[in-house]
Amino acid sequence: MNNSVGNTARLIGAGLRALLVLTVLCGVLYPLAVTGIAQALFDDKANGSEIKDRSGAVVGSSLIGQSYDLPKQNPDDAEEAVKPDLKWFQPRPSNGLGSNSVNTQYSLILSGATNRSADNGAVGGLCTAGAEEGTLCAQVVAAKDAVIADNSTTSYKIEPGDVPADAVTSSGSGLDPHISPAYAELQVHRVAERNKLDVERVEKLVAEHTEGRTLGFMGEPRVNVLELNTALKALTQG
Repeated sequence: MNNSVGNTARLIGAGLRALLVLTVLCGVLYPLAVTGIAQALFDDKANGSEIKDRSGAVVGSSLIGQSYDLPKQNPDDAEEAVKPDLKWFQPRPSNGLGSNSVNTQYSLILSGATNRSADNGAVGGLCTAGAEEGTLCAQVVAAKDAVIADNSTTSYKIEPGDVPADAVTSSGSGLDPHISPAYAELQVHRVAERNKLDVERVEKLVAEHTEGRTLGFMGEPRVNVLELNTALKALTQG
């Protein structure tokens, strides 16, 4: 009996020592080492790829899209239509899976796409104004009309053929922070007019924030909307 109790006590003691050692190694030292290495070598990415304005305030992450809308006249009215603030470059449409109180800049709970086929709501194989309400085609047609109306100025008219696909469709994740250079350039005249800037200066701003393909061959050229709008804000504030 005494041997049995002693052996049990030794096993429990060994287990507790192993638990303590592994807790210190895996729960304290390893996380500290990984965090230290990440902060030393990749501090920007480790902290969430934050974007700061010139005052040093964090305005978002370069990895997550944001919307730029006018405030609602009645914040408690869920049915009130949200209108874009046209002095800013606008992102791709957002089609997340729900609303949330964490990231109010984009109405998302989870990353996700519409899961609708390209011909959802098409009439005669084409997306036209006769598309059934609530279908992908109806959303695309409405978005295209809005892009044309919002970005046409007194001196610059948008034609339907000028509107790129990313201006009227959400990304696969619904979180895409980028737009195509074509969509950014389409917005230049409107942004310049609303902010009382020269068109050439705004075009230069877009060019400065246009990224090429990753490693020269992966993906497409793109413009990060948050970074572009942060630079635009600094420009308008002098």
